[in-house]
Amino acid sequence: MRWEFLVAGRYFRSRRRERFVSATSFISIGGIAIGVAALLFVLSMMNGFEAEVKDRILGTTADVAIFTSGDIGLTDWQKLDSLLQAFPGFVARAPFVYYKAAISSRLENDGIIVRGVLPEEEPKATKIADRIVAGDFNLNAGPDSLPKILLGKGLAQRLGVTLGDSVLLFSLRGQVFMGGSVSPKVKKFQMSGVFETGMYEYDANLAYVHLTKAQELFDFDGRVTGLQIRLQNPNEAERYSETLNQFLPSPAYSVSWQEMHKNLFSWMSLEKYAMFVALSLIVAVAAFSIVSSLVMLVLEKKKEIGILVTMGATAKNIRTVFISLGTGIGFLGIFFGNLLGYAVAWLQYQYHFIRLPAEIYFIDFLPVGFKLVDFAAVSAAAILLSFLATLYPAKKASSLPAVEAIRAGG
Repeated sequence: MRWEFLVAGRYFRSRRRERFVSATSFISIGGIAIGVAALLFVLSMMNGFEAEVKDRILGTTADVAIFTSGDIGLTDWQKLDSLLQAFPGFVARAPFVYYKAAISSRLENDGIIVRGVLPEEEPKATKIADRIVAGDFNLNAGPDSLPKILLGKGLAQRLGVTLGDSVLLFSLRGQVFMGGSVSPKVKKFQMSGVFETGMYEYDANLAYVHLTKAQELFDFDGRVTGLQIRLQNPNEAERYSETLNQFLPSPAYSVSWQEMHKNLFSWMSLEKYAMFVALSLIVAVAAFSIVSSLVMLVLEKKKEIGILVTMGATAKNIRTVFISLGTGIGFLGIFFGNLLGYAVAWLQYQYHFIRLPAEIYFIDFLPVGFKLVDFAAVSAAAILLSFLATLYPAKKASSLPAVEAIRAGG
């Protein structure tokens, strides 16, 4: 071991007159540890939120969706099966009709989005059937019963309807002109189930009906709005979509789930970056407390520094001593900060001791998610700040004249 490291270790364990200096070193370690732990916990929390949002989105939408430009719709969509199956990673596809409509109950009228699906095909492409909280996903009407409709939980509450109640859907797409006026197409549906995705946009504005009923309501005549595609790996959706677009016949085109929610995930990434920068300031303040600790140590150790210089130590050797000491303090703070941050995040992951109001958020606890890259980035940033904090004290110590240092220290 180089002697500079031994001297740095001795200075860290200062006693007697230097107890105050040693105490400030431990305060620096504690400050860095708390800053690193706070930063890691917040990043883990944001990772957890991002994972939850992704899970909710993929629970309702497919990995890739095929649409057509304008309001044309897909005809003979079954012919695309051979093309879709030719690409690695394909699992299943499901047709859908997607259009705006008005809905009316005994208590309320509202504008919504209607999605027409095949109940036997939709669960293969999305996880919406797993989100049913009341009733079931059976949209097939009996011979003597009304067609079925599945409503989001928020929408059902707003309309004041429960299972078995009837609602009216109004479509302006298939307009019928009678005496110069416009008469919307109207169909009566019976509520057969309630779903809850945890995403307000879906739960408050989305309804599911059978594909054939949606085609009748919106005059699609055997056509569909598009196809939903499930892949083996949802993270490959962008690459799959880009490749698929090269072979789809015009005017069809595909969009990945990342593209459909690009603004949301861009905002979350920006927020995570902003939180990283903001909380890094806590680590920076703690790291630069090393400056005052080392400056005081230089003043206390003037005599010893002078003796080292007279014994042949170069300015570089002296700088190495104090840089090693300051960086070592940073390492200890980062080590304990990583332990503390991981421990708190793990306890939250296991026991959910930080709760959230379920009526405001889509979950009732604070989610966390661990990413090795976050631990590495935080540790690297803290080490860099600790190193920078040592440069001024190290330069000051290495520039002390030997004779004056011995005289001052005596």
